[in-house]
Amino acid sequence: MNPVSQADMVVSARGVTLRLGSADAPTEILRGIDLDIARGTSVALLGPSGSGKSSLMAVLSGLERASAGTVDVAGLDFGTLDEDALARARRGRIGIVLQAFHLLPTMTARENVAVPMELAGVADAFERAEAELTAVGLGHRLHHYPAQLSGGEQQRVAIARALGPRPPLVFADEPTGNLDAATGAAVMDLLFDRRAATDATLIVITHDPALAARCDRIVELADGRIAADRAA
Repeated sequence: MNPVSQADMVVSARGVTLRLGSADAPTEILRGIDLDIARGTSVALLGPSGSGKSSLMAVLSGLERASAGTVDVAGLDFGTLDEDALARARRGRIGIVLQAFHLLPTMTARENVAVPMELAGVADAFERAEAELTAVGLGHRLHHYPAQLSGGEQQRVAIARALGPRPPLVFADEPTGNLDAATGAAVMDLLFDRRAATDATLIVITHDPALAARCDRIVELADGRIAADRAA
């Protein structure tokens, strides 16, 4: 990969390990990950089930604490932050799109997008939510509840929610896993378009080589280690 300066990177991880289970019988999930990701790029974390890619996302997003090593995200050293500080750090800095849409069933599409922005301190959250939903083609579904939306529409709401606060870093973990092929392709087109429009860094976790090839860079994981790192 082309070298980048520290100032150009939104993620810098060094010697990251993750061990789960008891002290007597630990399971090593990540085994010494070194990874830099430049701002404004798209990166695929590619690998089979159990390779460690979702665990690496959890560590890089602050949802899981590394057992050893250092993780710097958007200028913050995650290792120095307690759980409350990590939660605050994620707000406005990190957006996450998951395979399961995780929309709140008692909130409308507009509310599902606006409430996280309110928590991130966005003053005009509901107006922004309407604009974000319009940008993903759901301007006519603002007041519909998740149960009234198709799977593809729910994932569009999830994309609007993740990108609404304009985070510098967005994770998408198997974002088309619950969608049929045609709907999944349309959702990925939208995700890449919105990433470009907001200049976010996008990290896509996938086992699909065709999806990985749409990114600028592919990082392959195997058995908790980086097995390959190349331009797509």
